Amino acid sequence: MASVLASLFPKLGSLGTSDHASVVSINLFVALLCACIIIGHLLEENRWVNESITALIIGLCTGVVILLVSGGKNSHLLVFSEDLFFIYVLPPIIFNAGFQVKKKQFFVNFITIMMFGAIGTLVSCAIISLGAIQTFKKLDIEFLDIGDYLAIGAIFAATDSVCTLQVLHQDETPLLYSLVFGEGVVNDATSVVLFNAIQNFDLTSVNPSIALSFLGNFFYLFLASTLLGAGTGLLSAYIIKKLYFGRHSTDREVALMMLMAYLSYLLAELFYLSGILTVFFCGIVMSHYTWHNVTESSRVTTRYNFLLFCRDVFQFILPGHPSFVMSKLFHLQSATCNLHAFATLSFLAETFLFLYVGMDALDIEKWKFVGDRPGLSISVSSILMGLILLGRAAFVFPLSFLSNLMKKSSEEKITFRQQVIIWWAGLMRGAVSIALAYNKFTRGGHTQLQDNAIMITSTITIVLFSTMVFGLMTKPLISLLLPPQRQLSTVSSGANTPKSLTAPLLGSREDSEVDLNVPDLPHPPSLRMLLTAPSHKVHRYWRKFDDAFMRPMFGGRGFAPPAPGSPTEQGP
Repeated sequence: MASVLASLFPKLGSLGTSDHASVVSINLFVALLCACIIIGHLLEENRWVNESITALIIGLCTGVVILLVSGGKNSHLLVFSEDLFFIYVLPPIIFNAGFQVKKKQFFVNFITIMMFGAIGTLVSCAIISLGAIQTFKKLDIEFLDIGDYLAIGAIFAATDSVCTLQVLHQDETPLLYSLVFGEGVVNDATSVVLFNAIQNFDLTSVNPSIALSFLGNFFYLFLASTLLGAGTGLLSAYIIKKLYFGRHSTDREVALMMLMAYLSYLLAELFYLSGILTVFFCGIVMSHYTWHNVTESSRVTTRYNFLLFCRDVFQFILPGHPSFVMSKLFHLQSATCNLHAFATLSFLAETFLFLYVGMDALDIEKWKFVGDRPGLSISVSSILMGLILLGRAAFVFPLSFLSNLMKKSSEEKITFRQQVIIWWAGLMRGAVSIALAYNKFTRGGHTQLQDNAIMITSTITIVLFSTMVFGLMTKPLISLLLPPQRQLSTVSSGANTPKSLTAPLLGSREDSEVDLNVPDLPHPPSLRMLLTAPSHKVHRYWRKFDDAFMRPMFGGRGFAPPAPGSPTEQGP
């Protein structure tokens, strides 16, 4: 592959052949990322295609070209590494998810989200594992043990709701978007925690003691990861509030904030916790406290530097009318505070993942191992796809029924149409499943055993099929189930203003009492009554505690540190 790429560009300074090939590969990959962004923009209004599908298609086409140029020896520019994915690519995606989430909607639906994301993932994992144990034996697959089957359940329980979230809008369908988005993050974290727990236990002889220890370890990882993320976020807020870096440099504030967010993820990995949960809750806490302690000039820097860079790039690539359109698009997005440095990094990381998955799907090294048994790979993929459909339905509809029992208002209940969309959103599999499968069945991104190659190719097939087929049908399905007049009825006024970025953890006083429009609730005499109206009651208690103790200490909206020398600092 190196010689083929080197032949395309015979000279590049004084670099050696291997270095030259690496530079060429990176250049081509960056060019493909630019192509994904441009084509994705041109297809923005398309009824069928979205950005993730666009990146997959471009990756597949690129893989075909490289496969032809290399004479059938290779199909991708970079070798996939689960370490690269989990350490460098995934953190900005999850951090931005926590930083940008509308916290009021997320925590109002927190119990339902945790039911779908945690309990639902465990149910799906159990069904996929049990189904695989029963059906794979009929295919004479004997190379898997109980640990492998449980790992397969965790791998394919990890959903990828990016396609659905690209169609839904949190301002138009806040309840549905909050449930799909929240479940997706918790699901990824639960799947990774579950996978790591399975890897760390000897499951050759299962007994009640091992089962209890396994569950205890699982819940410990869940709770410890959440506390670590929240603690790191609070520490960053306290440091920036007390030291006030903005008096000397705006760059230091943003740099410290981003580094501490990344540090929370690395600490979680260092202590064998869930980095996904840690950096997600770190993002939530930082957006509630730390972001309001940052000076206004630092916020402007964070929002606009990447926008100006992207605009200059597109003006160079697309001179004339297209660049004018995209420039106006970026200005509009920056005015509504929907795009800044964090969102840009997350967007590039997601595009990178889908582009690579498309190219890696044609990796000849993996497919040649199953060349003499193609029917087995197809059978395994079909069985797993059916189990995914069954496992998803087994918890979405029952848990939705339980969630509706706990809610009195009909507006807060999940309708059957919304349940179908939630079920559909979790059918697609993506980069997390790929990374976990590589971690389990490859060494250094390479497959040397036929049995492992079957599982890798089956995973790739499921990811491609679910993303392409289900992803292409997502827009028409949502348009059918949620027609425009139904969606517009839930539009909240002023949702695209900067208020969406500065909303507190559970909403401000105006958000909590006016938007929710809930009268004062009596003190619940029992746990059952608390569960029937948990969001508003817990919200009110949290707001009082936050105003009295948390924000005076850690900052936040209304408690930002005064500028040095200002009348507020000097006092009367």
